[in-house]
Amino acid sequence: MAKLNVVKQDGSPAGDITLNDAVFGIEPNEYAVYEAVKNYRANQRQGTQSAKTRSEVRGGGRKPFRQKGTGRARQGSRVAPNHVGGGVVFAPKPRDYSYKIPKKVKRLAMKSVLSAKVQDKEIIIVDSLSFEVPKTKEMMAFLANVNAEKKALIVTAGKDENVVRSASNIPGVETRHTGSLNVYDILNHISFIVTKDAVKKIEEVYS
Repeated sequence: MAKLNVVKQDGSPAGDITLNDAVFGIEPNEYAVYEAVKNYRANQRQGTQSAKTRSEVRGGGRKPFRQKGTGRARQGSRVAPNHVGGGVVFAPKPRDYSYKIPKKVKRLAMKSVLSAKVQDKEIIIVDSLSFEVPKTKEMMAFLANVNAEKKALIVTAGKDENVVRSASNIPGVETRHTGSLNVYDILNHISFIVTKDAVKKIEEVYS
């Protein structure tokens, strides 16, 4: 089992923690991660893109000019796709892009990215994280204290409004609680900052 150092909010040492190898110590499965990321991004698509086909464009009832004798190519309608203002060939229509993947694949993907963060030494475990009031300045001081990268994901056990609002104005910094954690967010950030309570919850769910 991996043993990692734990730091306080001011960056000072706060002991260590032993991580569950079943969650944080497996061999990452790249295919499972790929499937989870593809699924997440597809599910985020709004699917509201729309354009008109030639049958939906207004006009086009009259032949624009006679068939022969003009020297031009024959045309039957001004709403044909080859005309400016005409319809679109195979026009996109609103649709639902979301789909589901097996639960075992989702679990394997999550454990793979968590293990990869440990292997790459990009995980920072904090004893606790709290702010009396939302304060961007205090959040930036905390990130500097723990030597976090510019792109950092902060994970708490439950939703903490003060933590969320303190980080909301800092570019590249996102906050999640264990219930909203996903593979894409972990991959998309360099520093993975997680509280001890959040680690316990993650291990309870995925071990």
